[in-house]
Amino acid sequence: MQQRLETLKQWLKDENIEAAFINSTENVFYLTNFHTDPHERLLGLFVFPNANPFVVLPGMEARQVKDAGWKDEVIGYSDHENPWEFIKQAIEKRGVNGNKVAFEKDVLTYGRSEAFLSNFTNAEVVNVEDKLNAMRVVKDEKEIEIMRRAAEMADFGVEVGVNALQEGITEMEVLAKIEYELKKKGIREMSFSTMVLFGEKAGDPHGNPGDRKLKTGDLVLFDLGVVLEGYTSDITRTFAYKSVSEKQREIYETVLKAELASLEASKPGTRIGDLDQIARDIITEAGYGENFPHRIGHGLGINVHEFPSMSHLNDGTLKKGMTYTIEPGIYVPEIGGVRIEDDVLITEDGYETLTKFPKELQIID
Repeated sequence: MQQRLETLKQWLKDENIEAAFINSTENVFYLTNFHTDPHERLLGLFVFPNANPFVVLPGMEARQVKDAGWKDEVIGYSDHENPWEFIKQAIEKRGVNGNKVAFEKDVLTYGRSEAFLSNFTNAEVVNVEDKLNAMRVVKDEKEIEIMRRAAEMADFGVEVGVNALQEGITEMEVLAKIEYELKKKGIREMSFSTMVLFGEKAGDPHGNPGDRKLKTGDLVLFDLGVVLEGYTSDITRTFAYKSVSEKQREIYETVLKAELASLEASKPGTRIGDLDQIARDIITEAGYGENFPHRIGHGLGINVHEFPSMSHLNDGTLKKGMTYTIEPGIYVPEIGGVRIEDDVLITEDGYETLTKFPKELQIID
């Protein structure tokens, strides 16, 4: 935690930035080890190149940020108080002029950006997210260890879902069983809304589970992940229930071939966009190019979708310690859909899949 702050402070010095305001829950957690959802209340971390940082948060959570290991100033406020008055005093105390400042341009509300900038005169604004994304994209050993365990819980969730399949059960009933068993394992939060989709509903990449009942010949798609100690996992597996048509099998094997080819190319130095293009070429050559409507994957860590975006246009390169998803899919409305997704870690000379659940075609009896 302290090293991350020092890295950010050095960047501020190098760029002649006099103050940085970090507002997002995820980035505050990354820099303080404190994770909270303040709802509509203000949460803020203020960092300076030549002065001590401070955290502003609802007073009811002041003890928790200290328990998380934060050693610098904590400004807690009550619901009837205006936190910006305390922030103004703290900035003035540090003698910050603020000709050049930084905040998260993509997530900070207009009102809060105005309130922050009111402390300075005609300040130039820099996007601090660019630096934080570059820092967060490579994971350290502690982060990787947590993400391995989060992936194990995702594997377990798929196993529960498969074991719950029986003729006539609904998507929501299977979903409830998955999340109940994960709660029993200590998982308090899913990393996104769990997807359990049967038959033609699996043909919608982001379908909504409902009362659709399982029947013979259905494709069954699970897409789920958990939050564990502030980090996320994300897995997709697709199965056939009791029988599989030749068309369904062809689609499945095409997606699997595309996923394995993209994984094989995952190693330090590979252009990120090539992972998408490799899979897209295979799916297109099989005649399903128009049925693969999304990118190959996304960065994974504190957020379930984070930097970088794994599209074919990304000219960035893979680095050791990066974590992301590989998830090609083919979706045919009248037949259903197949998506296979793994969480991937770039190693010294290749990759490791953190999610381990088998992905060869399984027909569930």
